[in-house]
Amino acid sequence: MRRPPLLATALVALAVAAMIGLGVWQIRRAAWKTALVASYEANSARPPIAWPSFLPKEDSTLLYRRATGFCAQVVGWRDVAGRNRRGEPGWSHIASCRTGAEGPGMEVDAGWSRAPAPPGWTGGAVTGTIVPDRLHRIRLVADQAAPGLQPSAPTAPRDVPNNHMAYAVQWFLFALTAAVIYLIALRRRHRTGARAG
Repeated sequence: MRRPPLLATALVALAVAAMIGLGVWQIRRAAWKTALVASYEANSARPPIAWPSFLPKEDSTLLYRRATGFCAQVVGWRDVAGRNRRGEPGWSHIASCRTGAEGPGMEVDAGWSRAPAPPGWTGGAVTGTIVPDRLHRIRLVADQAAPGLQPSAPTAPRDVPNNHMAYAVQWFLFALTAAVIYLIALRRRHRTGARAG
């Protein structure tokens, strides 16, 4: 009986072990994400806070929490794809605000419309929900829309994707597939060697 090739076997074993390791890591990530979403759910039930003057290192204490802030001056606008509270697609209008205090300022989702044109809102007191923001980490989705707009629908903790279990299954299937293919190759090699002998 011919021995399996050592180098090829070692490489396949390392690859399979790495894929299994990645699958286990994804299972741990799934548990972490579940706990994170639970903390976001808890945040949404906590009392409102003032918009932070300085952002903490971790946003998990702020996200999906109710907050109040004051936009002293709008210094810029941007439009992002968004939905109103009826779920209709359109544009959310986000104001970059000075807050009159040291710190990061404040990003305010002033409301939703069908067209990507900035509203005439110039600032003021805002109450709403803190949600993630790709450019500035967090923003405040206003409960009361600026004149001429409808309130934007804030994202919810349940919208946070948690695909880690699916990724874990994929890695385990990759590992199984690699092992099966290698075993089939070894079997064919053995049969070919037996016929040649």
